[in-house]
Amino acid sequence: MIGEALAYRGHRLVPRYFPLARVPLAFRQGEVQAAMTDLGQDLSPQGAHYGEPAVLYRNVLVSLQGRRLQIEKPEDLQGLSIVAFQGAAKRYPEWLAASEAAGLYFEQNNQELQVLGLNKGRYDVVLSDQRIYQYFEQLLERTSLFKAKAAVFHPFVEEDPQNYRPLFRSQQIRDDFNAGLRHLKASGRYQAIYDSYLQQP
Repeated sequence: MIGEALAYRGHRLVPRYFPLARVPLAFRQGEVQAAMTDLGQDLSPQGAHYGEPAVLYRNVLVSLQGRRLQIEKPEDLQGLSIVAFQGAAKRYPEWLAASEAAGLYFEQNNQELQVLGLNKGRYDVVLSDQRIYQYFEQLLERTSLFKAKAAVFHPFVEEDPQNYRPLFRSQQIRDDFNAGLRHLKASGRYQAIYDSYLQQP
């Protein structure tokens, strides 16, 4: 998505991968010219020009159907072990602080391991984007002997798309990215990219 939006006006994405928590620091220190997230830190004073959100996350709490968990408020997580993406506790403190304080909260950026951990009973709950969770579930089923157990997706917050804006050191590249993103949406390519990740072979 990002690469195609940038290519619309002749830019080429050269990805660099960092642990999620290190992404804002890499931008601050000038190691990268753009970043997918600021993890809730306003990097405008460090020269960030924010683009339009390219990837809209639908973070949910995932549990196994067989557990019959009801998760509607933070207190419903009491006593449950939770695995989430790096930085989730900072984004959702009202939901995760108590579990973190109780030693029941873990961060794991390898989302394939999150799916496996939930299915093997290592964790009670996964906090993940629903589409990403489903993607890794399908990937594991296609590439291994893994058979996913039925899962329940518990919505728990109303996501703000502004939390997921990419940032650029160059205002011109940001503007070019936004134009490319608008083109992808208008042409139908944006949705096609999303759909391609969740189609069975």
